[in-house]
Amino acid sequence: MTLLRTLLGLARLAAGAVRRALGPVVGVVSPLGWIVLLVAVASALAAWLFGWSEFLYLGLTLAAGLVFAAFFLIGHASFRVEIELSPRRVVAGERAFGRLLVTNTGSRRSSATRLELPVGRGEADFSVPPLAPAGSGPAAEHEELFAVPTARRAVITAGPALSVRGDQLGLLRRRVRWADPVELFVHPTTTLLAPSQSGLVRDLEGAVTSTLTNSDLEFHALRPYEPGDDQRYVHWRASARVGQLMVRQFQETRRSELVLTQLVDAAGYSGGRGSVADPDETGNAEFELAVSVMASVGAQVLREKTRARVVTETLELRTATVTTLLDDSCRLEPISGLGLSPREFIRDVLSRMAPPSVLVVVTGSQTPIGELRAIEAVVGSDTRLIGLRVVLDGEPRISQVSRFHLLTIGELGDLPKLLRRVS
Repeated sequence: MTLLRTLLGLARLAAGAVRRALGPVVGVVSPLGWIVLLVAVASALAAWLFGWSEFLYLGLTLAAGLVFAAFFLIGHASFRVEIELSPRRVVAGERAFGRLLVTNTGSRRSSATRLELPVGRGEADFSVPPLAPAGSGPAAEHEELFAVPTARRAVITAGPALSVRGDQLGLLRRRVRWADPVELFVHPTTTLLAPSQSGLVRDLEGAVTSTLTNSDLEFHALRPYEPGDDQRYVHWRASARVGQLMVRQFQETRRSELVLTQLVDAAGYSGGRGSVADPDETGNAEFELAVSVMASVGAQVLREKTRARVVTETLELRTATVTTLLDDSCRLEPISGLGLSPREFIRDVLSRMAPPSVLVVVTGSQTPIGELRAIEAVVGSDTRLIGLRVVLDGEPRISQVSRFHLLTIGELGDLPKLLRRVS
């Protein structure tokens, strides 16, 4: 067994060495090139087995095509490729442009080259003419401008830039990477909210809760001294009057903190009227509206310098600045089959933090009201609950569902008016 394991290990090492040695050679053969090579080998075998000269001519012709294509791989270019996007952050629907600058850094004149530049889900092809050697001024550079599609919220990656050298039939291709990818953030559409419309208590020292504690700022009552109590809180005058030690008791105060959650389970959202059937172009219209609602509330909270956490089932968004929040919101996508109920999700989120002042839950029209009510069982009584339920094209309204202030939002413009009524 030891000998067998040793032989298997040597075989793996040999296979790895062969793979590394042949990798650069095999990697230049395109799928069409592999087909041509297989047909050439099959034709040669048929000619040898059956003696048919026609198959021999076919095999030789295809093999000659591959050999001829190999000459197009000869040569080396020395480029510096820069990818620039302007601006780097836009709102969905705004225009964004890209710039590709190719500079010949070699000492010889370069040959004509084709560059491939992936942009999002598409790909742009650019023909770079022969460039003069380095130090020849503008003659050593070539610039290409291109437009970036920003119809919907997304993180669009431009790059990496690849030069492609090969034959016109595409049998053999050699790609060289010249530039790293650059990201363009297409932010969701948001609406401005008036100050204090985020549903928070604006305070300096904290919001008073009903929880009693032995040390805080908000005095509540006196109670008899118990072993272990801090003697600094003994009320001596009251103790002298009643004949026993009495200590102060306080109501706990907490700094205002908001937890903003968005449910990203695709089962909770519906496309609604007016949505386009192609999800790759528009995405889920109701989900996109929910992201805009979440981003609007989160941005206002951060502008008011209130502590906040923004969480989904798959991602906790950064809240250092409004920009970082909007950047991370570009990465949200509806996910199918999460298998996590809203109650379980909220319980998991709150288990890792102190009880918040306000909990805001953003969801779609397909999330049952009963599942939202179940969240109350895992949230403390001092936490204010606000539900933002997005119903595309629905009538805006406010309803009280047990402890939840449930706001139904049909379009983004409904959000400021509804929040004004519950603040």
